[in-house]
Amino acid sequence: MTKYEFQVSDPQSGQRIDKYLSSMMGDFSRSYLQKLLKDGQITINGQTARPSSKTAAEDKIEVLVPDLAEPDIQPEDIPLDILYEDSDLILVNKPKGMVVHPAAGHSGGTLVNALMFHCKGQLSGINGITRPGIVHRIDRDTTGVLVVCKNDNAHSSLASQLKSHSITRRYRAIVHGVLKEDGIVNAPIGRHPIDRKKMAVNPKNGKEAVTHYHILEPLRNFTYMECELETGRTHQIRVHMASIGHPLLGDEVYGPSKCPVKGLHGQTLHAMVLGFIHPVTGEYMEFTAPLPPYFTDLLTILRSP
Repeated sequence: MTKYEFQVSDPQSGQRIDKYLSSMMGDFSRSYLQKLLKDGQITINGQTARPSSKTAAEDKIEVLVPDLAEPDIQPEDIPLDILYEDSDLILVNKPKGMVVHPAAGHSGGTLVNALMFHCKGQLSGINGITRPGIVHRIDRDTTGVLVVCKNDNAHSSLASQLKSHSITRRYRAIVHGVLKEDGIVNAPIGRHPIDRKKMAVNPKNGKEAVTHYHILEPLRNFTYMECELETGRTHQIRVHMASIGHPLLGDEVYGPSKCPVKGLHGQTLHAMVLGFIHPVTGEYMEFTAPLPPYFTDLLTILRSP
């Protein structure tokens, strides 16, 4: 644990505590300092500071920064489909069946294991030692583009863009049934009231969730569509489409327990487009991950007479 001590001068009074500390502790991102605030690691005149606290002249501020724990994750030489990479970011096209980060039952073979090897451990630490670099996730059986951060400043910027819903995220999906027109699902998502491993539309305890969907092509008893996320809740597209009676093809959690397509494992969902403002250059960048072979093969089958 490292202690930092500051005394507020007259010109610095009246600032939010996180803004003040961000100017005094340039090596730490504001997101990380806000986490320290929530964890009670920052005091003003001996009293625990709150995120809304403001500075006053002569205030004595103490910040306790825990020693960084090295992630106990083994780097693995797993091939990555890299769409773009620079000193701040790396964008990858995640394959079907790959878990994003280690968790119970998945200690190895994850995207993070592969990134630890490729990036030589240089990944942001804001999301904790089990999720280095990870700003957002996609499910194990969802394919497509994912952005990973190499430092905390980049991570803070991308996290802020996610929070303000300014990141472009467009997915391709195949759902049960034939939809007649484009639409929007605006329904809060939270934990399922009975099955805690599932998410559900939950007006009482859910968080705002908005999905726009656009019909691309009817396919016999299915519909090929594009979904654009306004928000990014866990299993959002899967839950929303199931809630309107059109679950994703292959989704055994939110759809039929028996998949009508032999050999298909997991939902047909692909994160195709991701766009955001680069955290350093300020330039808007957009990346596209092509549909995986299993998806294009499935479209061919469903299009046949």
